[in-house]
Amino acid sequence: MVVTTFAVDGDTIYTAVDQKPKSGKTLKRLRNIGENPWVTMLADHYTDDWETLWWVRADGRAAILADQRQMAAPLRLLADRYWQYRLAPPPGPVLALTVERWSGWTGAPTT
Repeated sequence: MVVTTFAVDGDTIYTAVDQKPKSGKTLKRLRNIGENPWVTMLADHYTDDWETLWWVRADGRAAILADQRQMAAPLRLLADRYWQYRLAPPPGPVLALTVERWSGWTGAPTT
């Protein structure tokens, strides 16, 4: 499991390798995608008010974008969402997940 920042554009989720300290240059998540591009991303929201709990899961195929032209639009989306990336844009690469299946749950009462 890797905790990450992300931006969503339709059925594509982007995340980037940023400048936060890593355990090395050859990241396991990149090696894993190179070996098997089928991935799952999970986002959740927790509060003590269980009626506001939720999670969403995205299953699909990931690609590694390393070309500056390919990374430009996803990096703009990430910078729009995270002010820290406006100050220090991630060097990349960018991971692009094309979602083939969305699923989720919420604790909110059904009406």
